[in-house]
Amino acid sequence: MTRHALIAGASGIIGRHLAEHLYETGGWAISGLSRHGHDLPKGVRGISADLTDAASVRNALKDVNPTHIFITTWSRQASEAENCRVNGAMVENLLAAVAGKNVEHVALVTGLKHYMGPFEAYAKSRPVTPFREEQPRLSYPNFYYTQEDAVYAAASKQGFTWSVHRPHTLIGYAVGNAMNMASTLSAYAAICRETGKPFVFPGSPEQYNAAVDVTDGRIIAKQLRWAATTPDAHNEAFNITNGEVFRWNWMWPKIASYFFLTPGEYPGHAQPLETMMAGTEPVWDKIVSKFGLQKNPLSAVASWWHSDMDLGRTIENFTDMTKSRDMGFLEYQNSVRSFTDAFDRLRRARIMP
Repeated sequence: MTRHALIAGASGIIGRHLAEHLYETGGWAISGLSRHGHDLPKGVRGISADLTDAASVRNALKDVNPTHIFITTWSRQASEAENCRVNGAMVENLLAAVAGKNVEHVALVTGLKHYMGPFEAYAKSRPVTPFREEQPRLSYPNFYYTQEDAVYAAASKQGFTWSVHRPHTLIGYAVGNAMNMASTLSAYAAICRETGKPFVFPGSPEQYNAAVDVTDGRIIAKQLRWAATTPDAHNEAFNITNGEVFRWNWMWPKIASYFFLTPGEYPGHAQPLETMMAGTEPVWDKIVSKFGLQKNPLSAVASWWHSDMDLGRTIENFTDMTKSRDMGFLEYQNSVRSFTDAFDRLRRARIMP
């Protein structure tokens, strides 16, 4: 094997799909860096380290010699200032630990908050859609910008090439991942079916009616490998979505049908999941026992707050993919199947009924 991938965040939704993709394509040794170093895909050598602790990362990687590094993880903090400090340090600690090694390329995954602003100023600006990579940074502090700057600085000193990848809402297989809407909607559907609650789209009218897109974990994995191994794609930032747009008023009945539910009538305003699903932990525990599921707490399979943020936006948001297409990345993913394939996999793993 001539290439050695080090994936930071290998147990998360992007890192897991990337590891699986590299393993399936062959030709890669794969090391997965995570806080606990377990629950990793087949073919991945687990490495345990705390990215916020420089000494921990340095010790963990002292005998690891990656050619390609993929940074697919982040840590949510109480303020954007803390997000910048902590997440910037995570990137700096990782790249400092591999200084002097034969690293060829570093890929950083961020997201569409690059265009819409950080959590504290989320969607307060009105960026032009579709989002394009050449749009300037916003004036707000943003930990994505801090992470990018850390990669650029290390690249200048260490001589590796880089790429930045900006997905939209992530759909795929993962457990305990705050950004996985597929798992959250599965839990919502299971609780609605168990209690007889209507399966109502919980978001804003703007999201219900406007054009939107999502990012399958499998398609970002393909773009990550493509950018890392295609010289023309080096030192560039790329949007990454499935390559199609849809409206939730079209998608929601299809998701309801998968779960054998009738979609509830949309009331014309947001009804956040965090409010609707408050106190449903005993219902979830009953579902786990009834269907013999893995004994995950509801908080590990459903991230109400993050899906509320995605579905509650009051601005239109979708992404242009022209840049990477012009460079030769032509992959496409059907978005209905992004959801149904993820639902299927969650069910096979006995995470959802």
